Amino acid sequence: MSSHLSADHPAAQPPGNGSVEALISQTRRLRGDVDAVRRGSRDDAADPRGRWQRALYDLALHQLTDLDAHLAQLRDGPAPSPRPGSLLSRVGSAEWNLLTDEAEWSGELFPILGRDPASAPLSLDELPSLVLTEDRPKLTAMVTDCLVDARPIDGEFRVVHPDGAVRTVHMMGEPVLDADGSTASMWAVLRDVSELRRSQRVVSETRDGVRHPPPPPWHALLRFPDEGRPGLDLAAAHLSPTPATALRSRYGGWYDACPLADGDETLLTVGDLEAPGTEAHGPAVLIGALRGLALAGGPPARLRDRLARLTGATALPPVRAALYCGYRPGTRTLSWAHAAGPAPLLFRGGTGHVLSGRDGTSAQDGSSAQDRPSGHAEATLEAGDLLLLHTGALEPEAVEHLLALAPDLTGAESAHHAVAIATRELGELPGRRDACLLVARVMP
Repeated sequence: MSSHLSADHPAAQPPGNGSVEALISQTRRLRGDVDAVRRGSRDDAADPRGRWQRALYDLALHQLTDLDAHLAQLRDGPAPSPRPGSLLSRVGSAEWNLLTDEAEWSGELFPILGRDPASAPLSLDELPSLVLTEDRPKLTAMVTDCLVDARPIDGEFRVVHPDGAVRTVHMMGEPVLDADGSTASMWAVLRDVSELRRSQRVVSETRDGVRHPPPPPWHALLRFPDEGRPGLDLAAAHLSPTPATALRSRYGGWYDACPLADGDETLLTVGDLEAPGTEAHGPAVLIGALRGLALAGGPPARLRDRLARLTGATALPPVRAALYCGYRPGTRTLSWAHAAGPAPLLFRGGTGHVLSGRDGTSAQDGSSAQDRPSGHAEATLEAGDLLLLHTGALEPEAVEHLLALAPDLTGAESAHHAVAIATRELGELPGRRDACLLVARVMP
């Protein structure tokens, strides 16, 4: 590839191998020291501060490892064929000639952008076709500023690979000027920073856990199965009301996951209690009653009527709204029923929508739609699907905001990560009331 520096920016002389070798030695010593301190730190999965500290250590080690690889490249020169998966294989370069409309890519750039190495490099006009729709304006603005105003490029965008994987790419570039000072081409270095950003998100999420412990008051009485259930990766959170709405948050919310009678099928529930000023143990007592009814047998659609009879005959607070879902891992079948509650949200392939009866399949027991209880529906899920249940305390605009997060939620590597994304975004919305979220990712 031709020189990528204009006459106005002469290249600096590279440092000698001796000074680079000294930097490599210092970096490796520091990496060893950080690793030793990390191994000696607390490793208590139940301690939010310990998780946050360990995540920071892991991020520092990740960055020091990248620095070591960069310095080694300075010392050894560019490798003819970087090892797949290595740092150097995640860094590529390109030049787009504005006079001839030709594009020249390094071999490493093709897999970074999810392109077949045998295909032709894309022009600047074609490049946005690889980028997530919501990131295209950002890329267009960066390229325009570079070509029109000669501003350096330094930004990130996400690309979608043919297998559906979403990768984060950091792009740095500059215009290449001709003898008259006009922009003749644009040169850029692109790096896959997906793993680095994932490490940074873990740090952010664990830090948020230190600042804002999420469990609701009843969590210590009846714990949520954080280890998951057959075929499902589970996570949940309780959203406290904002100070402005605390007095108007009359409903005690709950979430739960427990086995149904056969053991493998799982009951997923979220709901609101109607009694104002409900005591902290109220949801725990109701969850205990639900678990007992679930183990006694019967489909989730019957639970709302049984629970209504139970609360009517006892001192349990009545249910204002609830959603009852049953999941059979063998067939990946989800059935659900409402009790004045919102429908589940399904996220798949970067998009999200509200499930309704139209999404349902035929009943597994052979009954017709007319034979099933009112409000009951079924759907067949797929591996990788993300199911989000929420209480009715979320306002409609909050639900629309969750649906807009579909690319981020489907790209989350775990249910806990998806919950962290949702709670972080919802935490910025004004007027939030007491609410609960439950996320279930369908496992392969």
